[in-house]
Amino acid sequence: MENLDYIKCSCKSEYDTLKKVVLCSPEFMTIKEPINEIQKRFLEENIDTKLAQQQHKDLVNTLKENDVEVILLTPRKDFPEQVFTRDIGFVLGHQVFAADMAHDVRKGEETSFIDYLEKAQITYTNLIGDKIEGGDVFIDQNTIYVGVSNRTNVNAISHLQSLLPTFDVIEVPFTDKYLHLDCVFNILSPEDALIFPNEIEKNKVELLSSRYNLIEVTEEEQATLGTNVLSIGEKRVLSLPINKGVNQKLRERGFHVIEVDITEIIKSGGAFRCCTLPLIRE
Repeated sequence: MENLDYIKCSCKSEYDTLKKVVLCSPEFMTIKEPINEIQKRFLEENIDTKLAQQQHKDLVNTLKENDVEVILLTPRKDFPEQVFTRDIGFVLGHQVFAADMAHDVRKGEETSFIDYLEKAQITYTNLIGDKIEGGDVFIDQNTIYVGVSNRTNVNAISHLQSLLPTFDVIEVPFTDKYLHLDCVFNILSPEDALIFPNEIEKNKVELLSSRYNLIEVTEEEQATLGTNVLSIGEKRVLSLPINKGVNQKLRERGFHVIEVDITEIIKSGGAFRCCTLPLIRE
């Protein structure tokens, strides 16, 4: 008899209809040690945790209103970045991966995801010793794009290719200034992707532009994480109200933009894609 837990998770793209996703409330969210440019900007002001929690609830409710099942991990006081569930693991095809977090302030975050997977009896591959995080990983059918960053290195990408021989795994190096690839790039549909120009190596931009209509994000709206939207399928995209330029360009391309205010959460350097770990897209 087929082992049914193998098919409990499935993600073949960034834009198929989102059915099940993992989030975590920012109950203990704070900037203790800045680990990105945005956190440095907001270190003194820091995070209004109550406001961040309310905005996160609005995000959860919006997902539920759009028929997405939300799994909430239990927040832990020792993990101030736990709201950014995207990085602790990812699903590629039918295979689930648990990440090994690169930065000291985030090491151990993946254990809450592993606990969930084991309780749900979902088979997974633990990437212990690999330096790779979900914010750098994109899938589009048989192609996987992985950002080469401070959090993801080429050895881990080579290992991922060996684990997924039926996929074409493509390295996408980008500027060290930005934490993850989804801060400068995001796939929205089979035809469309967002990009913040001049941060990805030129030959890779040429490759991406041959495959997608690249919608440029301004420097001002990259600073408010304009690239870090979340596609939930059927050309529906969650985006920040403040990113008016991005939202207008998306509407012109036929997307239904669902505006949700999570501006308190983005002070720590992540928005909608960072806060969500898709388990099932159909």
